[in-house]
Amino acid sequence: MNGARQAMAGTAALTKLALRRDRVTLPAWLAGLAAFTAVITAMSASGFPTRRDLVQATALMAGNPAMRMLGLASGASSGGYMLIRGFLTLAVLAALMSIFAVVRHTRQAEETGRAELVGAAAVGRHASLAAATTVAVAANVVLAVLLGLAIVIMGQPVAGSFAAGASVGAVGIAFAGIAAITTQLASTTRAASGLAAAILGLSFLASGVGNMAGAVDASGLRVTSAWPAWLSPIGWGQQMRPFGGNLWRPLWLAVLLLLCSLTVANVLVARRDTGEGMLPQRPGHSHASRRLRGPAGLAWRLQRGTFLGWAAGMLGFGLVLGSIAGQAKHATGAAAQWYARVGGTHLLVAAFRTSMIAMSALAVSIYAVQVLLRMRAQEADGQLEPVLATGVSRLRWVVSYAASAFVGAVALMLLFAAGMGLTAGAVLGDIPGELRTLAGGSLVQLSGIAVIGAIVIAAAALIPRWAGAVSWATLTAAILAGPLFGTTLKLPQWAQDLSPFTHVPRVPADALSAAPMLALVAIALAGLAAGLAAFRRRDLALPA
Repeated sequence: MNGARQAMAGTAALTKLALRRDRVTLPAWLAGLAAFTAVITAMSASGFPTRRDLVQATALMAGNPAMRMLGLASGASSGGYMLIRGFLTLAVLAALMSIFAVVRHTRQAEETGRAELVGAAAVGRHASLAAATTVAVAANVVLAVLLGLAIVIMGQPVAGSFAAGASVGAVGIAFAGIAAITTQLASTTRAASGLAAAILGLSFLASGVGNMAGAVDASGLRVTSAWPAWLSPIGWGQQMRPFGGNLWRPLWLAVLLLLCSLTVANVLVARRDTGEGMLPQRPGHSHASRRLRGPAGLAWRLQRGTFLGWAAGMLGFGLVLGSIAGQAKHATGAAAQWYARVGGTHLLVAAFRTSMIAMSALAVSIYAVQVLLRMRAQEADGQLEPVLATGVSRLRWVVSYAASAFVGAVALMLLFAAGMGLTAGAVLGDIPGELRTLAGGSLVQLSGIAVIGAIVIAAAALIPRWAGAVSWATLTAAILAGPLFGTTLKLPQWAQDLSPFTHVPRVPADALSAAPMLALVAIALAGLAAGLAAFRRRDLALPA
């Protein structure tokens, strides 16, 4: 008993310190999420003049496989429709709030030396982790209440409103536990956050695939998710079904995950040295290999771990989507209409292939942005200056990153095509044919990905301090305005035309058209040239 008390000594003081440090950050997160929830709830409540309009919109969301990746339909209601459109955004932001809070008060404190300084006082070994998770969990409880109040104020039923708030808070609580483990495994702040973010991405993938593979009931308004959704904290939040049953049992899965994660994390805390992770950074070789003697090799080395994680995810994504090709072949109603609209043909199998390839291209675009923004991170952290002090030119350095990102994107698209081709071919009875067809269609999508990459490079060169925000905002707009979501969101045609993915030929549903691909490649080259020219002329934006 005395040992446990000693290990937790100082937890209250560290909790107060963490709250003081976050006195601006956490209230900003909470207020922003509450305001966003109020706005989208008001839009959903006022967006349907009649009950019939609401039913039709909900049926479209339930029958649309792409929209099921974003939200789960549980019946026709204004609050339920709001969650279909906004739950994923709220859940991801709540998870990121938790991850950043836990990492900030544990791994970052160790990396900066604050933890060692504090640890010299009467503070227990486990107090820092306990304080960090207490703050993160408390923030999510407050978030759940604020979201519930915001939805109630917008005129929605009380029970469903607070169930909606709890469903978002549950995701945040689950990822507070996950971050507690990643901070023990990783040796750096960036690695701990990145590992937790990767798990968040897998969680989204599992819930999305589970919803896509789910079944719509006879009314066309309620989707029953397939089993992969139950592997995901995001899926648990959706299974609470606010405004469509208000089921509270899935909340306990998040609480159980938190408790199990904290148990594991505390065991790891006791077994590692302060400042080190359970997965320590390996010492390098005394001499660099030939591959590391140039910027291209360095760029690949820095993105190797990221690429391998994405490679496993894209291959698995393809295997899962290919396995539901048989269901797509017999799709009816809204699902068949969506496949035909996105795929550009009423031949459902061809439309299914095309729409899934387009979806994979959006995912790979995220990878490309992530890799290319590492250029800005290296510049901001001061790591670029010593590289340029050698015989490496600025142009060669930028081109090495562009080439590395493009080659990685090609490999990921082909891995997705291979995974989907294997399982779809097994279902449809033609594995070689599916592999050839999907590989060709996947490579065509690279023209749209290249445009996004060129915009990132141009932003990093022209407006370095705003490159991250501009790049992610551009990608988000391109995805929402693109063929998967643009028509569903009823965006005007001019807005849809702003997305490069709108202009990518719909192969394999349609014949390959060279003109739009050449136009996209020309835009990408122009963006790359603008970025190279700007980067050659400006001063480095070094850390203050």
